[in-house]
Amino acid sequence: LLFLKQLQKDLQEVNELLTKATRKRPRDVLMTEKHRLELEIKNQPPPKPKDVVEEEKSLLGGYTVKINNYAWDQSDKFIKIYISLNGVQKLPAENVQVNFTERSFDLLVKNLNGKNYTMTFNNLLKPISVEGSSRKIKTDTVLVMCRKKQEEKWECLTQVEKESKEKEKAAYDTSDPSEGLMNLLKKMYAEGDDEMKRTINKAWVESREKQSKGDIPMDI
Repeated sequence: LLFLKQLQKDLQEVNELLTKATRKRPRDVLMTEKHRLELEIKNQPPPKPKDVVEEEKSLLGGYTVKINNYAWDQSDKFIKIYISLNGVQKLPAENVQVNFTERSFDLLVKNLNGKNYTMTFNNLLKPISVEGSSRKIKTDTVLVMCRKKQEEKWECLTQVEKESKEKEKAAYDTSDPSEGLMNLLKKMYAEGDDEMKRTINKAWVESREKQSKGDIPMDI
């Protein structure tokens, strides 16, 4: 609506300039712009009735919440993602939408208790069949059914998860046992609480003291 008003103001100004233009070339330029603006105004969609606007606002709810919690399982044919949403079974079916591609899906739940809920999975581990995939609405749960293209076991849901696991495994799978242990200790330290960090620090200090006294070999 705001854009349409801007176009109408532009057209009004062009018409005013046309009344002042006396030379042919400026008039031709202004006439061309006038016709362009008139066509653009004509092609603008008509404003929606107030009741339609209010209905759309109601469907969209108050604000959008990104879903991060889910559970998943698999069978030979399907990857199953379970999303808990209280009262979702009370919504009209069209308010729960899932769009699938071969390696992703998007879930949108509209106007559940005044909010929208979204979840996006990109880079699924393996291709899925768009036609064979679907969603089911159960009590307080949306079940997303991704049909596997190949009937094989998935070790995780996404390619990112797989790469993360491989990097973690490579960090500890080294030919040098002490290097693998050191990497493990670094990870425990980074992810641990204060008590864990104090314990590791203490062990590290004691280890260095023993090394300096010659109680243990320096390369361990």
